[in-house]
Amino acid sequence: YRIDGTLQDMMSLPLDIHSALVSRVKILSNLNIADHFRAQDGQFSTEAKGRKIDVRVATSPTVHGEMAVLRLLDKSRATLGLSELGLLPDGLERFERMLKVPYGMILISGPTGAGKTTTLYAAVNSLDTMGRNIVTIEDPAEYRFEDINQIQVNPQAGITFASGLRSILRLDPDIILVGEVRDAETANIAVQAALTGHMMLTSIHANDTVGVLFRLIDLGIEPFLIASAVIGIMAQRMVRRICPDCIQLIEAPLVEQLAYEKEIGEKRAKFPYAAGCKTCAYTGY
Repeated sequence: YRIDGTLQDMMSLPLDIHSALVSRVKILSNLNIADHFRAQDGQFSTEAKGRKIDVRVATSPTVHGEMAVLRLLDKSRATLGLSELGLLPDGLERFERMLKVPYGMILISGPTGAGKTTTLYAAVNSLDTMGRNIVTIEDPAEYRFEDINQIQVNPQAGITFASGLRSILRLDPDIILVGEVRDAETANIAVQAALTGHMMLTSIHANDTVGVLFRLIDLGIEPFLIASAVIGIMAQRMVRRICPDCIQLIEAPLVEQLAYEKEIGEKRAKFPYAAGCKTCAYTGY
């Protein structure tokens, strides 16, 4: 399992059940079990401890046989509010202020698995879904929401981010959510939409907030258009949470105390550390 961004080995299964296990996963996901030479994507739902879980499946051939990666999407996490994301009060206030601007572009950057989609969903859910027409285009539509029109990218049917975004502009939207800006065409249409009275929320791959501007320029967007269209940019990372079962306060080194004081503005000597226990598989997180 990948927990808090780090892979952890939980169990080893015998090699002779490999093909049967992969086939079972492919059947659940409505994939072609006879095709072992092409990458495939699918999805199925299950229930665990009373919670509904969507499982996104990706399979691919390797030199040792087929591999399958299952991504678990907890539907209850889709309804997180902005205040539950773990943003610092100052950052949360600034982000909420950006969302009050009637039109323009808000970009969220960060590496894969940093929670960009969760933040976008939380932002959309904080807006007026009844009084404004919200349309999204995603690849794939990870969670389903009421009062929001969601379009899923489907290249086989000719629906790409660019073509889908072009069609969204004819659907009288007030707020548009684009899962990700990947190419110049999508970036160009997104900027034009932001300039013509729509609120545009999207994610983009860049290391930091300044990197987003260079990424947009690299995608062919003129700097004067970026200055007019962009309301704000947010870069985010996932921070691992200390295990609550083995947490303990320990005096930190002086360097860390000074760094904390400089950043937060308060003096503190003791900080929470985790010793590692069975609950967190002795990782401390």
